[in-house]
Formats: sequence, C-alpha cells, structure tokens
Amino acid sequence: MNIPGPEPRSDGGVGAVAAAGGLHTYQLRLHAEYGPVVRFQLPGVETAVSVADPVLLEATAHIDKRPESLFAFLAPLFETGNLQVMPAGEHTPWRRLLLSVLAGRPSHERHFTQFTALATALADRWAERAGRQPVELQKDLTELSLRMICAYALGGDTADPGGIVAAFEEVLTEYLGRLYEVPDGGGREERTRRAEEALAHLRATVDRVVLAHHRGSHPDKSDLIGALVEAGERPARIRDTVMVAMLAAHHTTGVAVSWTLHLLGRHPEVAERVADELDRVLGDRPVPEYADLRRLTYLEMALKESMRLYPPGPYGARETTVALALGDYEIPAGATIFYPFWAVHMNPDYWPEPGTFMPERFTPEEAAKRPRLAYIPFGLGPRSCEGAALAMAEAQLVLAVLLKRFRFRPAPEHEVTPTERFVLWADDIRMTVSPRRTGEEAR
Repeated sequence: MNIPGPEPRSDGGVGAVAAAGGLHTYQLRLHAEYGPVVRFQLPGVETAVSVADPVLLEATAHIDKRPESLFAFLAPLFETGNLQVMPAGEHTPWRRLLLSVLAGRPSHERHFTQFTALATALADRWAERAGRQPVELQKDLTELSLRMICAYALGGDTADPGGIVAAFEEVLTEYLGRLYEVPDGGGREERTRRAEEALAHLRATVDRVVLAHHRGSHPDKSDLIGALVEAGERPARIRDTVMVAMLAAHHTTGVAVSWTLHLLGRHPEVAERVADELDRVLGDRPVPEYADLRRLTYLEMALKESMRLYPPGPYGARETTVALALGDYEIPAGATIFYPFWAVHMNPDYWPEPGTFMPERFTPEEAAKRPRLAYIPFGLGPRSCEGAALAMAEAQLVLAVLLKRFRFRPAPEHEVTPTERFVLWADDIRMTVSPRRTGEEAR
C-alpha cells in the first residue's frame, strides 16, 4: 500500500515546512491530515516517513542508525567522528558506558548538593527581582542547565565555570546558526574565529581535568570523565564525549522547567497542588534532599505532562538498513523514519483532549492504559537519551527549589509561541515572580 502524503514540490519541501512554522508544526499538520504514517519531502532526504502511532513505532524501536546528513552540522564539534551517528557496533559499548554513569543513582546523589546550590543561587537572584520586573525563564534556566552539566561532566572545581558556559554558548550559537541558516549580516569570519577559539578552550579545559584524573589530583572528580579514563578511552574521544553530553543537556533541562512553569502559571489550581505537596514533603526545608524526589509524585506528574505538551526535543530520526514492514506499509532500506514526538504526544487515540494540561494522566493507573511508546520525550530504542534519568532529577530539583519559594504568573500581554531551535524553544517565556509564604507566615 502506498504511504499517504502531500504531492511532491519542486523546492524539495522547504516551502511547506517554512509555511507551517517549522518541522515540528508541519508534522502535526501532516498527521492530522493524512493519518498515523505519512510520507513527506525534506531537503537532502530521499525518502522521509513520519510515524505518529505508538503501536506502529514498536516495529522501528530496534533501529540503531541515524541519518548522517541530518546530523552533519555537528561534525565539526568532534575530533573522533560524529558521535551522533557512530556505527551501531561502536555505539553499543559506548552507550553502555554512558548509561553506567548517567543513569546511576550514586552519581546523581554525589552531585545533588552542587546542583542544589546552583538552583538556589538562581532563586536568590530572582528573589531580588520579585514583584518588580518579569524574569526571562528560558534564558536563565538554560544557563543554569549548562552550569549543572558542566559541574557534572567536568567535576566541581572547574576554575572558571562562567567562562566554560560562555565558550559553549559561543560554539553552539555558531553551529546552530549554520543549521538554521541565520542571515549572515556580515562578520562571518569573526564569528567563526571566536567559535574556534571557544572550542579550543573547551577542549583544553577537558584535557586539564583528564590529566588531573590520571594524576589522582582532582579533588572532586567527574564521574563521566573518570569512567571514560578507566575504560581506556583516548583523550580525543573523552573530549568529544564531554562535548556531546554538554550539547544534549544544555537546553533540555532548562527548556523542560521553563515550559512546566509556563503551564503552572496558567493553571494556578495545579500549581497549588504542587505547592501543597512540597509543603507536605519538605516541611520548612527550602530545598529537597535527593531521597525526597521519589515522594514528590504530583510534581513529577506535572513535569511529565509538560514534557508531553512541549517535548524539549520535538522529533528524532532513524535510517532503515533493511526493508521494514510497518502495519500495511513497507518502508524501503535507506529510508529516513521520523519520530514526531510532539505528534505522538498529541495523538487523540491515546491522549483524550490532547491539548489540555492534566497531570493526572500520569498516575500509575492511567499510564498502564497506554502503549509503551505513547510517551517518548527522550526518544526510544538504542539511540534514546542516555541522560534521561539525570535530566529528570535535575528538572525535579529545580522545580522544587523554585516552587517552594515563588508563585509564577504570566507576564501581562506576553505571548508565548513554541519554535524549533534544536529543542522546542520560545522567543522567551517571561513571567512575574512573587514570594510564596506558607503556614503561619502566609500573608
């Protein structure tokens, strides 16, 4: 059976994607019009198929190959080959090593105090602005996210964390600018030079940490670098792995927290339930301990529902190596299969009233009613995000620290529109922040 989809266009599909406001919204429109499996055009991709049904996705979950052309823009960041598209045979042991660190509770606990200090420092800065001017959530929270991953990946005694953050922003801005064809406007050579200098600075920083690990002189070791050193990885591969960890984690946590606060600000009754749970679990303590996260069940449900409505990464992609049967359709070898996370999360067959914010969808009873792949904010299969558990712990911690201290409300006359910039971004999310008092201190 032929896969349904729009008629081919002479521009290779560029105009249709642009007219929809980006690939994330284009996929929503395609699936609304053509159903759960859609063929569409995309520049540089001969056969593109998007699949928004979680049951059909099961047939693709084993695929361990990413389309190289879609990730080519990241290649200059790496010295040992593009880690985003490494061959399956090499990728499997590398992934196993990363999961042994990033998914492990002991590693999370060791860094939790430092994460808490970083989140508290941001809350202190916002407290100075409370009631006076709105805060720019995504700007501040993505910087916090990067500071957290720097502390995690490089260890806690990095001499100049602010410099690391600035350098990585320089690199990311340059390479994402190329991906999204940001107008030059002059100064391209100067921007390229700055990005190359920033990249060299980052690599040199990692080298110093690696050397300290070898000498045993690093007082607060990086679990990530320590595992890579112990596994006998060469310095260039260690540098690349730290870079990919920073890349993956940079916006993800900050964006997820931003969208959650945005939704809670528009649903004060849900925000009140979250606040009540924080008071019940934490009492007078301003911040949680790591063990408290498991008891903040409604906060976790609110976060998951936010990531359903606004998945930080709006889509993923794999490449078939052999022909694949997908329901009534046959996908040829060499095809690019898109995972439209946003469209999957908005599928009304599995999410009644999909546009409504309802954290109760994530009670154990409700979750058990849905197919396994109905909710995939971190992807699926052997190329899913290795740092998912770490990202969730970070996001829950940041939300707990902020919501224990503040109430958030939308800034007057400020519209928030999702845009796709490697993650599901917005121009910014501005909200007013007011101090929150509980118990006898309530005013």
